[in-house]
Amino acid sequence: MDQAASPFRRATRIGAIGVSEILKIGARAAALRREGRPVIVLGAGEPDFDTPENVKEAAIRAIRDGETKYTILDGTPAMKAAVSEKFRRENGLAYAPDEITVGAGAKQILYNAFMATLDAGDEVILAAPYWTSYADIVAISGGTAVPVVCREENGFRLDPADLEAAITPKTRWLLLNSPSNPSGAAYGEQALRAILAVLKRHPHVWLMMDDIYEHLVYDGMDFVTAVQLEPSLKDRTLTVNGVSKAYAMTGWRIGYAGGPKALIAAMAVVQSQSTSNPCSVSQAAAIEALTGPQDVLAGRRAAFAARRDRVVAGLNAIEGITCRTPEGAFYTFANCAGVIGRRTPQGEAIATDSDFCRYLLDAADVAVVPGSCFGVAPYFRISYAASMDSLEEALARIAKACGALS
Repeated sequence: MDQAASPFRRATRIGAIGVSEILKIGARAAALRREGRPVIVLGAGEPDFDTPENVKEAAIRAIRDGETKYTILDGTPAMKAAVSEKFRRENGLAYAPDEITVGAGAKQILYNAFMATLDAGDEVILAAPYWTSYADIVAISGGTAVPVVCREENGFRLDPADLEAAITPKTRWLLLNSPSNPSGAAYGEQALRAILAVLKRHPHVWLMMDDIYEHLVYDGMDFVTAVQLEPSLKDRTLTVNGVSKAYAMTGWRIGYAGGPKALIAAMAVVQSQSTSNPCSVSQAAAIEALTGPQDVLAGRRAAFAARRDRVVAGLNAIEGITCRTPEGAFYTFANCAGVIGRRTPQGEAIATDSDFCRYLLDAADVAVVPGSCFGVAPYFRISYAASMDSLEEALARIAKACGALS
């Protein structure tokens, strides 16, 4: 008689890791929509704009020209040249082809870097609130995430003294995202220099700069990145970016980074045993995005700024909610401490920010993400990468739902 199959066993390295809470919220919202509910989803980090036409045309040309084969492992020469020129033109940084890597999205770049560098016990400092995937990628890579809370009164920016206190002999990386997902906080020159001064005192700590929201800064703020301000850190900094956010190319899956030659080579080893080369057609599109006309960026940035202002004003008009004005990205990170402890019309207690977000979805058909997913509570994140009409309706629903709490 055949023996019964053994039960499925997860690998230990993913035992404590689940599917992203953001994706789960999105799936729940999608299920409600299929039931006919008019759910407004403000959870996804995806621009609602379309990919620019010139970028689409570049991809179509690439297909017609037969650019549909394997490419060099971590980016075609033309793609690396476009990245190199982008870094030179916009950031004043010089990277040779063997100091540049291209992958299937900035997320793969982060994954490759951690897989290539972390051993058991190595620590990665994360400025909390942080994008949910950061900690999980560190864990899968065998490292230990060390969250350092960035206080609201400090604009959700990392305090240099807190960074200094978190560094140990086991610290391998500091991962810094500016502008930030989820808070929208951005580091100006003075604030970033203060962080870099700490790193200069600890030469064993490397820096990973996630600049994916570089082109989404508001109110005349100048974007700055670490190596631009402190060239002496270039030999231990990975500067990560991509085309997803600024050019509305989330589905094309192209990210890139500049860093030390030895690190880039180690990351190529990881990529060679996972995806191999990034999509050939997507690379052709990304080349056009980086080297073609850039005028689309200003108009979209202005649209996001107007949405930001409306959402911040609308949230601050709701009793029990406060929201600071973020400097960049397309998120607000609102404090909902004022509604914690209240009860729904059905008598259920709102004990956490997760409870509050579930209530908004169930009672108001608005999907947002609790701050606890990002390492800081009680807050909730709204993505204002949605139409102004949708945002207006969502604000009205949130206000009504909060007004029904007792």
